[in-house]
Amino acid sequence: MRMQKIALKFLALSAMMAVFPVLAQEVEPKPTCNHCSAVYLPKSELDAYNQRAIEHKLVDQQVRSVDLGKVQVGIGSIYRGKLGQAQGLENQVAEAVAEHEQVSEVYYVIEGSATLLTGPDLVDPKPRPSTLKTVREQNGPGFSAASIKNPETHELKAGDMIIIPAGTGHWFTKIDDHIRYVMVRLDPDKILPLKNEAQSLKYLASPYSPTQGNF
Repeated sequence: MRMQKIALKFLALSAMMAVFPVLAQEVEPKPTCNHCSAVYLPKSELDAYNQRAIEHKLVDQQVRSVDLGKVQVGIGSIYRGKLGQAQGLENQVAEAVAEHEQVSEVYYVIEGSATLLTGPDLVDPKPRPSTLKTVREQNGPGFSAASIKNPETHELKAGDMIIIPAGTGHWFTKIDDHIRYVMVRLDPDKILPLKNEAQSLKYLASPYSPTQGNF
């Protein structure tokens, strides 16, 4: 009986020794983007997007969309002109609130200032049409709304950053003169088309057309 217990303990110990090296191999860290190249965006390229926005009254242009293995990352160049305080019917912009179901956003403000309201509780939300360029190429499906219940208020200025998770509404209610910012879009479901440097430079070199997308 004693020999049987010793044999069982030996077998259990042997099994553990066999399993632990396998577990160690399973948790060994590996790159989630294997042999991927870094992506460089020079200031001159971002400035060219900003100039195009000013000349043609564009708000949001997608500069890059890159596959990083487990997530895609987009870079947007955004320029918004002056916007009065959203009080009273004369200043209300219908369905001015935007919310994206799958794409989170990070803003870095380069210049200008604005008041941004954020929150998850949308008033009278309506699905954004799938035919919109912004939905197809920039931030995916989501909702527009008339306003936000109990929003947080953020006074943005040059040098500030803000993170807007997917599912959170965001609404510019005041822009003093203009605001320019770079946006990082996080697309874990990879629903948006990729855009590389060659496509970006081709876009910038092409004549402007009101029907043109980001390519």
